[in-house]
Amino acid sequence: MTTVLNLDPIVRLTREQFYQLCLANPDVALERSAVGELVIVTPVGGESGSQEARLITKVGIWNEQTQLGVVFSSQTVFSLPQGGDRAPDVAWVSQERWETLTPEERRGFPPLCPDFVIELRSPSDRLQPLQTKMQEYLNSGLSLGWLINLRDKQVEIYRPDQSVEVVSIPTTLSGETVLPGFELIVDG
Repeated sequence: MTTVLNLDPIVRLTREQFYQLCLANPDVALERSAVGELVIVTPVGGESGSQEARLITKVGIWNEQTQLGVVFSSQTVFSLPQGGDRAPDVAWVSQERWETLTPEERRGFPPLCPDFVIELRSPSDRLQPLQTKMQEYLNSGLSLGWLINLRDKQVEIYRPDQSVEVVSIPTTLSGETVLPGFELIVDG
């Protein structure tokens, strides 16, 4: 479960202040929504952590074979162009876009939206905040995103300028033109 703190009555965190807050509290997973809310992300349990690790591994193996980009874990915060600072469960950025960043930008919270993300709904997560987060990615330039919701046995597929597609689990998801040749079997 995530906890959202509305700091607006007291302070509005800038991106730099948020970055400094994260550095000062390395044991707390934090995000900042596009509207400036501070999001405290609680740790996941064993099953969710294992599922997340499998997803990262599968995208990582595909990327090792294709050498098309860079894969990131859920500990990576991206400073999204539309204002939020978010950490997807799995993220991928094309090599071409990654190489446009300076070494300093790569060391900090990369100032871009990943090309591809996966969000995995853990048992304690509410669905609406995850859907809002997926919309933030889309608004910031996401090319393809999957919200895997094992609890409701469905996957929401996010693409620019299209309605969200909802498919039932079990299913096979395609990386389409974003991750060419990548397929993920989701069987719950």
